Amino acid sequence: MALDLKNDVFGAFVFYGLLLLLKMYTVAILTGQMRLRKKAFANPEDSLRHGGLKYCRSDPDVDRCRRLHRNDMECVYPFLFIGVLYCMLEPTPSIAKVHFRLFFLARLLHTIAYLFGLKAPTRSLAYTVGQVSCLSMAIKILVNVASYW
Repeated sequence: MALDLKNDVFGAFVFYGLLLLLKMYTVAILTGQMRLRKKAFANPEDSLRHGGLKYCRSDPDVDRCRRLHRNDMECVYPFLFIGVLYCMLEPTPSIAKVHFRLFFLARLLHTIAYLFGLKAPTRSLAYTVGQVSCLSMAIKILVNVASYW
């Protein structure tokens, strides 16, 4: 199968993958804005520009945004890799779309839960649902690859 945007499965993967990356960029921008609002800069040169070295400090709200962004990188990048390999297997379009949509919605809920400190276990459940989606695709890939040996 060619990785072609006209392909239903690959097109859906690209759509959800781009939404995830846009969400990550939004979190990165939010982190920067939170740093400005809270006057909590990670680097001395930034704090000097915004009021002095006393603002080279951490802040719980900025740290929360940073942890969210790091968690996104730990989850979204593997999804993008696994998703491309999964698309190459020519999966059933409806099943593939469920995997992609489920991962995206889980990460979106995870982001909302993280940013707004929603009651546990909302964030953990969202994380787990996303990981189950990736695990399911990874198992399908492994089964297919193993059949060639």
